[in-house]
Amino acid sequence: MFLDEAEVEFISGRGGSGAVSFHREKHVPRGGPDGADG
Repeated sequence: MFLDEAEVEFISGRGGSGAVSFHREKHVPRGGPDGADG
């Protein structure tokens, strides 16, 4: 019989302050948020 065991620990960062960006086009003032649905 073969038994195997592993212990894994994950530690993530604090996430940071985030970021803000806006969609820009030449003839569209205030183009709205940049990005897609998700």
